[in-house]
Amino acid sequence: MSITFLWSRELLLNRYFLWLLFWCNLLGTVGGYVWYDNQLAYTWDRYPHWLIVFVPDSPTASLFFTIALLFLLFPPVSRGWTVLRHLVEGLAVVTSVKYGIWASAIIFAGASQGGAIGSLDWMLVASHTIMAVEALVYIRFFAVRSAGLTVALLWTLLNDLMDYTYGINPWLPRELFDDVPAVRNFTVALTLASAAACWLVMALSRRRAGTS
Repeated sequence: MSITFLWSRELLLNRYFLWLLFWCNLLGTVGGYVWYDNQLAYTWDRYPHWLIVFVPDSPTASLFFTIALLFLLFPPVSRGWTVLRHLVEGLAVVTSVKYGIWASAIIFAGASQGGAIGSLDWMLVASHTIMAVEALVYIRFFAVRSAGLTVALLWTLLNDLMDYTYGINPWLPRELFDDVPAVRNFTVALTLASAAACWLVMALSRRRAGTS
Protein backbone atom coordinates (compact mmCIF):
# COMPACT_ATOMS: atom_id res chain seq x y z
CA MET A 1 0.00 0.00 0.00
CA SER A 2 1.38 3.38 -1.01
CA ILE A 3 1.94 5.93 1.74
CA THR A 4 -0.01 8.43 -0.36
CA PHE A 5 -3.10 6.25 0.06
CA LEU A 6 -3.20 7.29 3.73
CA TRP A 7 -3.84 10.90 2.61
CA SER A 8 -6.10 10.07 -0.31
CA ARG A 9 -9.72 11.07 -0.78
CA GLU A 10 -10.45 7.40 -1.37
CA LEU A 11 -9.52 6.51 2.21
CA LEU A 12 -10.36 9.69 4.10
CA LEU A 13 -13.88 9.93 2.67
CA ASN A 14 -14.58 6.21 2.85
CA ARG A 15 -17.77 5.92 4.89
CA TYR A 16 -16.43 3.05 7.02
CA PHE A 17 -13.35 5.10 7.84
CA LEU A 18 -15.46 8.19 8.58
CA TRP A 19 -17.65 6.20 10.96
CA LEU A 20 -14.54 4.84 12.70
CA LEU A 21 -13.21 8.37 13.03
CA PHE A 22 -16.60 9.59 14.25
CA TRP A 23 -16.81 7.04 17.06
CA CYS A 24 -13.19 7.59 18.10
CA ASN A 25 -13.79 11.34 18.33
CA LEU A 26 -17.10 10.88 20.10
CA LEU A 27 -15.56 8.62 22.73
CA GLY A 28 -12.66 11.05 23.09
CA THR A 29 -15.13 13.90 23.54
CA VAL A 30 -17.01 12.07 26.27
CA GLY A 31 -13.73 11.17 27.96
CA GLY A 32 -12.65 14.79 27.74
CA TYR A 33 -15.75 16.06 29.49
CA VAL A 34 -15.23 13.43 32.19
CA TRP A 35 -11.63 14.66 32.52
CA TYR A 36 -12.99 18.17 33.21
CA ASP A 37 -15.48 16.90 35.80
CA ASN A 38 -13.67 18.37 38.82
CA GLN A 39 -13.05 21.75 37.19
CA LEU A 40 -16.65 21.92 35.97
CA ALA A 41 -17.92 21.25 39.48
CA TYR A 42 -15.45 23.75 40.95
CA THR A 43 -16.52 26.43 38.48
CA TRP A 44 -20.23 25.77 39.01
CA ASP A 45 -19.86 26.15 42.76
CA ARG A 46 -17.68 29.30 42.77
CA TYR A 47 -18.41 31.27 39.61
CA PRO A 48 -21.46 32.56 37.70
CA HIS A 49 -23.07 29.54 36.10
CA TRP A 50 -22.96 31.00 32.59
CA LEU A 51 -19.16 30.65 32.61
CA ILE A 52 -19.45 26.87 32.60
CA VAL A 53 -19.62 26.78 28.80
CA PHE A 54 -16.10 28.23 28.57
CA VAL A 55 -14.44 25.66 30.84
CA PRO A 56 -14.05 22.43 28.81
CA ASP A 57 -11.90 23.64 25.91
CA SER A 58 -10.52 20.50 24.23
CA PRO A 59 -13.68 18.37 24.59
CA THR A 60 -15.78 21.11 23.02
CA ALA A 61 -13.31 21.35 20.13
CA SER A 62 -13.56 17.58 19.72
CA LEU A 63 -17.36 17.82 19.85
CA PHE A 64 -17.36 20.36 17.01
CA PHE A 65 -15.13 18.05 14.95
CA THR A 66 -17.35 15.06 15.68
CA ILE A 67 -20.40 16.96 14.42
CA ALA A 68 -18.41 18.09 11.37
CA LEU A 69 -17.78 14.42 10.55
CA LEU A 70 -21.53 13.83 10.65
CA PHE A 71 -21.96 16.59 8.08
CA LEU A 72 -19.50 14.72 5.85
CA LEU A 73 -21.50 11.54 6.28
CA PHE A 74 -24.86 13.25 5.82
CA PRO A 75 -24.40 16.48 3.81
CA PRO A 76 -27.26 18.90 4.49
CA VAL A 77 -29.45 20.09 1.63
CA SER A 78 -31.36 22.97 3.22
CA ARG A 79 -29.81 26.44 3.46
CA GLY A 80 -30.22 26.64 7.22
CA TRP A 81 -28.38 23.39 7.85
CA THR A 82 -25.71 24.37 5.34
CA VAL A 83 -25.03 27.63 7.20
CA LEU A 84 -24.85 25.68 10.46
CA ARG A 85 -22.41 23.30 8.82
CA HIS A 86 -20.14 26.18 7.80
CA LEU A 87 -20.11 27.50 11.36
CA VAL A 88 -19.53 24.11 13.00
CA GLU A 89 -16.73 23.21 10.61
CA GLY A 90 -15.04 26.56 11.18
CA LEU A 91 -15.21 26.03 14.93
CA ALA A 92 -14.05 22.43 14.51
CA VAL A 93 -10.86 23.19 12.63
CA VAL A 94 -9.75 26.34 14.48
CA THR A 95 -10.39 25.02 17.98
CA SER A 96 -8.99 21.54 17.24
CA VAL A 97 -5.74 22.98 15.91
CA LYS A 98 -5.51 25.51 18.74
CA TYR A 99 -6.24 23.22 21.69
CA GLY A 100 -4.47 20.25 20.14
CA ILE A 101 -1.22 22.22 20.04
CA TRP A 102 -1.91 24.09 23.29
CA ALA A 103 -2.29 21.01 25.48
CA SER A 104 0.92 19.41 24.22
CA ALA A 105 2.84 22.68 24.52
CA ILE A 106 1.70 23.17 28.12
CA ILE A 107 2.75 19.65 29.09
CA PHE A 108 6.22 20.18 27.63
CA ALA A 109 6.45 23.66 29.17
CA GLY A 110 5.79 22.18 32.58
CA ALA A 111 8.37 19.48 31.95
CA SER A 112 10.94 22.11 30.95
CA GLN A 113 10.62 23.57 34.46
CA GLY A 114 11.13 20.28 36.24
CA GLY A 115 7.77 18.58 35.92
CA ALA A 116 7.59 14.89 35.12
CA ILE A 117 5.91 13.51 32.00
CA GLY A 118 4.11 10.31 32.85
CA SER A 119 2.27 7.81 30.68
CA LEU A 120 -0.97 9.76 31.04
CA ASP A 121 0.77 12.91 29.81
CA TRP A 122 2.09 11.08 26.76
CA MET A 123 -1.43 9.83 26.07
CA LEU A 124 -2.68 13.44 26.22
CA VAL A 125 0.12 14.58 23.91
CA ALA A 126 -0.74 11.86 21.39
CA SER A 127 -4.49 12.44 21.47
CA HIS A 128 -4.20 16.23 21.24
CA THR A 129 -1.66 16.04 18.44
CA ILE A 130 -4.11 13.86 16.53
CA MET A 131 -6.79 16.51 17.12
CA ALA A 132 -4.68 19.15 15.39
CA VAL A 133 -3.54 16.88 12.56
CA GLU A 134 -6.98 15.55 11.67
CA ALA A 135 -8.41 19.07 11.55
CA LEU A 136 -5.74 20.21 9.09
CA VAL A 137 -6.15 17.03 7.03
CA TYR A 138 -9.94 17.24 6.76
CA ILE A 139 -10.32 20.97 6.17
CA ARG A 140 -9.96 20.34 2.44
CA PHE A 141 -13.07 18.16 2.53
CA PHE A 142 -15.13 20.50 4.68
CA ALA A 143 -17.48 23.16 3.32
CA VAL A 144 -16.05 25.75 5.70
CA ARG A 145 -15.84 29.32 4.42
CA SER A 146 -13.95 32.43 5.52
CA ALA A 147 -17.01 33.59 7.45
CA GLY A 148 -17.03 30.36 9.46
CA LEU A 149 -13.34 30.73 10.27
CA THR A 150 -13.92 34.33 11.33
CA VAL A 151 -16.71 33.32 13.70
CA ALA A 152 -14.46 30.56 15.06
CA LEU A 153 -11.64 33.04 15.61
CA LEU A 154 -13.92 35.44 17.49
CA TRP A 155 -15.41 32.66 19.60
CA THR A 156 -11.99 31.29 20.52
CA LEU A 157 -10.70 34.75 21.42
CA LEU A 158 -13.79 35.21 23.61
CA ASN A 159 -13.02 31.88 25.25
CA ASP A 160 -9.46 33.09 25.92
CA LEU A 161 -10.82 36.31 27.42
CA MET A 162 -13.15 34.42 29.76
CA ASP A 163 -10.43 31.93 30.73
CA TYR A 164 -7.85 34.48 31.77
CA THR A 165 -10.18 37.20 33.05
CA TYR A 166 -12.12 34.95 35.42
CA GLY A 167 -9.39 32.36 36.03
CA ILE A 168 -11.32 29.45 34.50
CA ASN A 169 -8.50 28.47 32.14
CA PRO A 170 -7.59 24.77 32.04
CA TRP A 171 -5.72 23.79 35.17
CA LEU A 172 -1.99 24.08 34.58
CA PRO A 173 0.93 21.97 35.79
CA ARG A 174 2.17 23.18 39.17
CA GLU A 175 5.41 24.37 37.57
CA LEU A 176 3.47 26.95 35.53
CA PHE A 177 1.45 28.47 38.37
CA ASP A 178 3.72 31.54 38.34
CA ASP A 179 3.67 31.83 34.55
CA VAL A 180 -0.01 32.51 33.95
CA PRO A 181 0.56 35.86 32.13
CA ALA A 182 3.00 34.14 29.74
CA VAL A 183 0.55 31.25 29.23
CA ARG A 184 -2.22 33.76 28.52
CA ASN A 185 -0.13 35.56 25.91
CA PHE A 186 0.88 32.27 24.30
CA THR A 187 -2.75 31.14 24.26
CA VAL A 188 -4.00 34.26 22.47
CA ALA A 189 -1.12 34.14 19.98
CA LEU A 190 -1.87 30.48 19.31
CA THR A 191 -5.54 31.29 18.66
CA LEU A 192 -4.52 33.82 16.00
CA ALA A 193 -1.93 31.45 14.50
CA SER A 194 -4.38 28.54 14.41
CA ALA A 195 -7.03 30.58 12.59
CA ALA A 196 -4.41 31.83 10.13
CA ALA A 197 -3.15 28.28 9.51
CA CYS A 198 -6.69 27.00 8.89
CA TRP A 199 -7.42 29.87 6.52
CA LEU A 200 -4.18 29.20 4.62
CA VAL A 201 -4.83 25.45 4.32
CA MET A 202 -8.41 26.15 3.20
CA ALA A 203 -7.27 28.67 0.59
CA LEU A 204 -4.55 26.39 -0.76
CA SER A 205 -6.90 23.40 -0.96
CA ARG A 206 -9.54 25.48 -2.78
CA ARG A 207 -6.90 26.76 -5.18
CA ARG A 208 -5.56 23.29 -5.80
CA ALA A 209 -9.06 21.93 -6.38
CA GLY A 210 -9.75 24.73 -8.85
CA THR A 211 -6.64 23.97 -10.90
CA SER A 212 -6.80 20.19 -10.78
